Amino acid sequence: MADTLHLRLNPALEPDRWARQYAETRLVQIPDVFEPELAEEVSAILRDTLNWRLVFPEPTAQGEGHEIVVQLTQQDVQRMGREAVSAQIGAVMQRAQKNYGYLYDAYPMIQAYTSHWDQGHPIHTITEFLNSREFLDFGRTVTGAPVVTKADAQATRYARGHFLTRHVDEGHDQERVAAYTLGFTRNWQTDWGGLLMLVEEGLDVSRAFLPRFNMLSIFDGRRMHSVSPVAPFAGDGRYQITGWFRNDPPVRGAG
Repeated sequence: MADTLHLRLNPALEPDRWARQYAETRLVQIPDVFEPELAEEVSAILRDTLNWRLVFPEPTAQGEGHEIVVQLTQQDVQRMGREAVSAQIGAVMQRAQKNYGYLYDAYPMIQAYTSHWDQGHPIHTITEFLNSREFLDFGRTVTGAPVVTKADAQATRYARGHFLTRHVDEGHDQERVAAYTLGFTRNWQTDWGGLLMLVEEGLDVSRAFLPRFNMLSIFDGRRMHSVSPVAPFAGDGRYQITGWFRNDPPVRGAG
């Protein structure tokens, strides 16, 4: 499939139109970012071909603000057994009560690309496209940033009970220009949760966005935001590619 996947943005997109909106609101949602057939191909790759990892943070002995990101492959989960995994998830839930943490399935696209995981997999073609001149220039135009050098990327799948608590995306050296999400979720219902929510200082939600199909969202990640927990009765998974447009030097081999 990798040899036949030819990625490009929908030629009908008007980046200047979205740039004007982003300058006013610091958030845009761009429908039909890919042509329909290509969007279906990308969706199938996310849904049917990835070896998902269950990811969540785990604090270290250094205390609050210091954690490692645990990535459990499907093989890890089988080896550990249900009780051990449930205990770890229970601890994640306890920390989430204090607005700390996240739990979802992910495939770390940049790490996979630079570490040569799953060689020949079409997900790497998507990673290359997200770091192509075409996509980076589109992000630079829409955000109005002087420079965009690369894009972080991870594929995510939010299943029942998965969540992301409120936070801001500062970046270690303020290198994150803007957050983006590429949505490949169909027929999602509001009551299923999994909404991208913008949170104000008083903790009210000012806006919330339904996961949608073939939708590119770009927003200022320095605004507090979260993903609401996916309900136990949700009828599907929430599939997206998420990341940041950045202005630090590109990683060799991914640019």
